[in-house]
Amino acid sequence: MRPINAPQRGFTLVEAVMVMVITGILGGMVTVFIGGPMRSYIDSANRGEMADSADLALRRMAREIRLALPNSIRVTSAGARTSIEFLLMKTGGRYWAVDDPVAGDFLRFPLDPADAADVAAAAADVSFDVVGAMPDGRQQIVAGDSIVVYNLGPGMAPADAYNCSGACNRAVISAVAGNKVTLASNPFAAQNPVMASPGNRFQVLSTPVSYDCNGAAGGAGQLIRHSNYPISAAQNLPPTGTGLRSSVLANNVVSCVFQYGNLTTTRSGLVGLTLTLQVPGSADGALTLSQQVHVDNTP
Repeated sequence: MRPINAPQRGFTLVEAVMVMVITGILGGMVTVFIGGPMRSYIDSANRGEMADSADLALRRMAREIRLALPNSIRVTSAGARTSIEFLLMKTGGRYWAVDDPVAGDFLRFPLDPADAADVAAAAADVSFDVVGAMPDGRQQIVAGDSIVVYNLGPGMAPADAYNCSGACNRAVISAVAGNKVTLASNPFAAQNPVMASPGNRFQVLSTPVSYDCNGAAGGAGQLIRHSNYPISAAQNLPPTGTGLRSSVLANNVVSCVFQYGNLTTTRSGLVGLTLTLQVPGSADGALTLSQQVHVDNTP
């Protein structure tokens, strides 16, 4: 047992201050040697996330663009905002023509657009038989779908699926029974000149799709996918209307470049997609990825 009046032992103020100073020096050294690698790791992780986000967005766009209705791709821009729009195909098939040797209900076009009686008879015929097996599963043709025949694209009325203000090449399906498809009306009857498919082909649409890019300096923009909106003759930026569905495909967008070239002599087109991303507030440089998509424009 220590005597009650024995001197107490402990740290002096000078010793405590020295310990604090030494600890601060060691902490500063650790920060200098460890902070750099940590910042480098964080920057590398951010760039990896941006690269994955940009690659996923470009792959999604490329996959859907390859399913675009022939000659339906169009691009518009306003300032830093740009958009690519197309009509997404669900499936397709062939129809009987009036001169086919096999008996079947054919898709009716007027034989003589100047003959009022012939035009009226064609307009009254709103059903046709599909050649071969009907698509099933996710490609099943159902009421409410639209069919398009021989689409040549904007400015090529009546072979323009976007513009149905007059004669049109797009019709809404009202019923499907077996191989027989019934239309709500027959807009093909009003065509003059008649634009029937040389190969008796038709395509079935699922929805119009727009990829709307609103880029901003520093990575404050977004890439948004729009679908299920009404088809319009004019390309709206962004699209509007009843049923519109929108989802963000990529954040941290600095800019987008969408390009489309249509090689009419070869019935093919080339779409160029460039996406630039940057983490907001980061001193690290922006990341740019590009991809080209070949599309078949045979109507």
